[in-house]
Amino acid sequence: MQYRRLGKSGLELSALSFGSWVTFGSQVDDRAAIELLKVAYDGGVNFFDNAEAYASGESERIMGRALKKLGFARDTYCVSSKVFWGGKLPTQRGLSRKHVHDACHAALERLQVDALDLFFCHRPDLDTPIEETVRAMGDLVAQGKVLYWGTSEWRADEIAEAHGVARALGCAPPTMEQPQYNLFVREKVECEFLRLYHAIGLGTTTWSPLASGILSGKYAAGVPKGSRMALPEYVWLRERLESEEGRAQVQKARELGAVASDLGGSLAQLAIAWCLLNPHVSTVILGATKTSQLQENLAALELLSKLDGSVRERIEKIVANKPEPPARY
Repeated sequence: MQYRRLGKSGLELSALSFGSWVTFGSQVDDRAAIELLKVAYDGGVNFFDNAEAYASGESERIMGRALKKLGFARDTYCVSSKVFWGGKLPTQRGLSRKHVHDACHAALERLQVDALDLFFCHRPDLDTPIEETVRAMGDLVAQGKVLYWGTSEWRADEIAEAHGVARALGCAPPTMEQPQYNLFVREKVECEFLRLYHAIGLGTTTWSPLASGILSGKYAAGVPKGSRMALPEYVWLRERLESEEGRAQVQKARELGAVASDLGGSLAQLAIAWCLLNPHVSTVILGATKTSQLQENLAALELLSKLDGSVRERIEKIVANKPEPPARY
């Protein structure tokens, strides 16, 4: 395992981490969670990602029970939660001081920990003043209930504003952002956030390296039973797959699979290793329902050294979507 600093902070996270979105609660029960977390931990993973919205809190309960059962020393791993979608009532949603406070304490209880190592604002809240959210997060840090706070799927200007407000108020500023990043989704991580990496030392915990499974190759012949896109609650993902853009991505995935084969690896390993080529990626969050799948994905690190200039050019020719950074960069 490789370890990378979370932006300019002193925290080092495993380059590959493990998350529970979609899987825990719907495809992964307590027994499977224990097996998956053990494989990840034994492979050097030290960051486990979660959120209040995942399976309406059940994902965190499953992870909390699994972590307690496994008995990992608390100072050997990091765990996260996210706040925004906690329920249907007005006080259970958004980034008000009340919901931020309530969501933190509920996550601590579900995960069975004394502090959240990372706590994310899952989306920006246009109905709550940024000062209120920044103060609420800063207070949780001051109380020792949160160690690092950040954002997920925020724009660069929103993150910059939150950082500026935190500095003006004397509060802990946001440390990290959790954006989607893969061979098909590149603009934010590669261009929009460039100034933030240099100006404030933003860290990133990127998600969906396999583009919701398209870059695993399993959708090359349609949607198999038991897969994520076969689940009723993720019909929107299946509709995206069946769109013109989705079909084009499936074709590109086939071509990328040939590149991976030439390197002696799988398409999934190639896609994950490619994400790690970006020095601004602090960690890539993996998801899995089977230990064999997780073991394969963790082995992506072995492919990293093989992604030389000629291989990168071959990849870029296939995806043909490299964004242009701002002129100064």
